[in-house]
Amino acid sequence: MDLSLIFCDSLAEIGAAFWSELEGPADFPFLRFEWLSAFERSQCVGGSTGWLPRHVQVRTSAGETIAVAPAYVKTHSMGEFVFDHIFAEFAEGRLGVRYYPKLILAVPFTPASGPRLLFRRGLDGDERAAAWDCLARDLPARATAVGLGSIHVLFPDDDQADALEARGWAARLGVQFQYHRGSQRTFDDYLASFPAKRRHAIRRERRSLEQSGIAIESLTGVGLDSRRARLAHELYLTTVDKYVWGRRYLNLAFFETVMDSMPEALQLVLATRGGETLGGALNLIGQRALYGRYWGALAEVPFLHFNVCLYRGIEETLRLGLPSFQPGAGGEHKEGRGFAPTPTRSMHWFGEPRLDRVVRDYLARERVAVLDRVGGVAHADDD
Repeated sequence: MDLSLIFCDSLAEIGAAFWSELEGPADFPFLRFEWLSAFERSQCVGGSTGWLPRHVQVRTSAGETIAVAPAYVKTHSMGEFVFDHIFAEFAEGRLGVRYYPKLILAVPFTPASGPRLLFRRGLDGDERAAAWDCLARDLPARATAVGLGSIHVLFPDDDQADALEARGWAARLGVQFQYHRGSQRTFDDYLASFPAKRRHAIRRERRSLEQSGIAIESLTGVGLDSRRARLAHELYLTTVDKYVWGRRYLNLAFFETVMDSMPEALQLVLATRGGETLGGALNLIGQRALYGRYWGALAEVPFLHFNVCLYRGIEETLRLGLPSFQPGAGGEHKEGRGFAPTPTRSMHWFGEPRLDRVVRDYLARERVAVLDRVGGVAHADDD
């Protein structure tokens, strides 16, 4: 099958109609056209942000697009959640080669696993394999031709990571703490999975809000209007502005855009007392998981974060019958509350042979530590 790659500078060039013909967006809300195009429409990517859209299309000799991948040329490594700063420092400081710009296939600012090469529905196995062959072969050649030294596929699902690893790309393992429902059907089932001491502690943390007169509600769909978008943005800023490493990646226009275009896939969790909002979090509702994204607090209240971001998310996961709740990167405190260390993957290609050798050696040693942390399980996709 004769295939080639082309690039485009915006999702609008591909179009929402074509995007609806792809596998993946229906299951993973962060792959929906509305979510991805909102970054561009609100100018959270493009311009001087260091995220320049260069989306990949795999085309036949007849000009038919059979697969696409959201992709960005990056001039830094911020907002990716797969940290390669040490690779950049080694390349520039020890080898004397430029590390940036680079190309990433990813969803901006979103550490959630899913497909990264999105196939048009109806392709057979041979056509998919040919698309992977084209991507793995031609993307490095195209990147080299325009001065990009590396390519990074961030948070692919296991099948797609395997496809690239089989074609010689370097694999990296990471860890997230995720709640996997298993046979649990109710919050009491969740509590029953803990020893008595931890179970009582969780109940105490939940009671503390009730005793303080704090109520938690979840809003989806028509309840997400422009006023809620402003509130979600305000909450988001309280978190990113709190830390020296925080970055205002998202603006008000982004929240307004996604709440207008895909409110049925969003869930705004709010903690209120006497009509006053104290804190909240924005989640995404998928077919395979509930995804926790942006949290913030307007008041310091003990256990507010645990109740809004963790316990409410577990309750909603159980109510919706979803396999898992994935509250994002970081947070070992989650482990003591039923969130299991779960491997994530990323795939990498480096054009500089010396850098490639050093990074692969580092990744092999890092992999041993990650597998030890997650109990030796390298694959953890939910069915």
